[in-house]
Amino acid sequence: MDGARLKRNIVLTVVLLIVVALFVYTMCTEVVVGEDYQSRFHATWVALLPPLFAIVLALITKEVYISLFVGIVAGALFYSNFDLELAFSTMLFGTNAEGDARGLIPKLADSWNAGILVFLVLLGILVALMNKAGGSAAFGRWASRHIKTRVGAQLATIALGIIIFVDDYFNCLTVGSVMRPVTDGHKVSRAKLSYLIDATAAPICIIAPISSWAAAVTSSVPEGAEINGFQTFLKTIPYNYYAILTIVMMIFITVRRVDYGPMKRHEWNALKGDLFTDGAVDGDETVQGNPKGHVLDLILPVVVLIAACIMGMVYTGGFFEGKSFIDAFAGADASVGLVYGAFIALIFTFFYYMYRGVITFKDFAECIPRGFFAMVAPILILALAWSLSGMTNLLGADVFVADLVGGSAAGLQALLPAVIFLVALGLAFATGTSWGTFGILIPIVLGVFRSGDMMVMSIAACLAGAVCGDHCSPISDTTIMASAGAQCKHVNHVSTQLPYALTVAAVSAATYIISGGLESMWELGWLGLPIGIVLMIVTLFVIEKVVGREKAEQDG
Repeated sequence: MDGARLKRNIVLTVVLLIVVALFVYTMCTEVVVGEDYQSRFHATWVALLPPLFAIVLALITKEVYISLFVGIVAGALFYSNFDLELAFSTMLFGTNAEGDARGLIPKLADSWNAGILVFLVLLGILVALMNKAGGSAAFGRWASRHIKTRVGAQLATIALGIIIFVDDYFNCLTVGSVMRPVTDGHKVSRAKLSYLIDATAAPICIIAPISSWAAAVTSSVPEGAEINGFQTFLKTIPYNYYAILTIVMMIFITVRRVDYGPMKRHEWNALKGDLFTDGAVDGDETVQGNPKGHVLDLILPVVVLIAACIMGMVYTGGFFEGKSFIDAFAGADASVGLVYGAFIALIFTFFYYMYRGVITFKDFAECIPRGFFAMVAPILILALAWSLSGMTNLLGADVFVADLVGGSAAGLQALLPAVIFLVALGLAFATGTSWGTFGILIPIVLGVFRSGDMMVMSIAACLAGAVCGDHCSPISDTTIMASAGAQCKHVNHVSTQLPYALTVAAVSAATYIISGGLESMWELGWLGLPIGIVLMIVTLFVIEKVVGREKAEQDG
């Protein structure tokens, strides 16, 4: 018997024994479900096990769908105290005491989630149209004449990611569709493209005043608080070390041609012509499209998409009812606004391409299922990730973390920014959500600090940790979107990005420790950012010394 078959049989045997044990346990245990029902594991460390199971299993087996499903099943079993009937019902149809969606079906039926899925499909159709009309190919030809090096292709990707700061979902898919032909032409691996997309999504949105993330942070400040949510968000930007240091890291490793960890193997393979290392993803194809296509056939729809999404978001926030632009953005419904924007852009693109004569009506009709098919994988992963997050919340992971932080904060005020950063990182990593993380932790920070620079720094640490955890987590929707945007295998993206994100996280944590000490002793916390940048650059130079650089003659 070969080793692979032996491992498979061992796994199947263990799974069978667990199922039998659970069945016997269920037969011997009566679970009473009422309005006040609560799992015996509620708000304990066990609540963090389901996402941990999913993450570890995904990294070991490389099978994302099965791993996420196993995490959901584990969460449902813990919640039901191992009652199989209740676990099955919870996994599919579960809600919490307030009626919020937690199971798979309610998550898909949730209007916010449904809006995001529709937005993904509309973007998929737009990308298919751009390819069919020849806009993507034309942009690739233009870029090949103006962008001469691998470094230039990566810097252009970073620049476009920074420019598209409105929303992380929109950023991931737009940057990916526009830059794939360019980076492919310069032999940049899909894993590296995924990292650049992901690192210019949430880390940029969290320091952009006009973005869906700024609106989410503003809305996380409790009503009746003594501070203005949006003004406080603006003050946190210089203290958001993870976001800023991520930008420093991207530029350094691109210009210096330094890669390490699994990414180095992917980049080496790309230089030899293999952009994927482990094979292309389903639906990845190079479409030349209409030879009459022009660069404007890609740029104009993207510009209209950006403008329409911004207007759609402020529309949902009441801009046309008399609110200011800032207030409207702060109160925007990103899910609805993005759907409005994508639909308007799709209609415009159809008429524009028909006028240009680069597609026919039949071409347009064919692009609809093609665009949907391209988004099937991320939609499936998102649905499973949302359900896993729901199981984690049913188990009270947020309560467990809140109690942990709240109980220790009083005696750790100088170290609180670093503590908050690490706790937010862990919670966002386990649940796959940044917004839920800072929604939990910001009120706790405000309970410790009513005002002052330490309060601002601690809120910034919360935001930075949430983004970092989101950046690292395989079940984060932004991470999933980055894989989809680059059309890279999700496990490849996660495994190659993790060492980079953890490097920045370590420097950020050290910077928060230094900055918190400077603020508490001498009120010089503002020195933290320059100190952090210096630490980041020194760390990267040390890494460069250890792993070496890509040879200059390969940069072509």
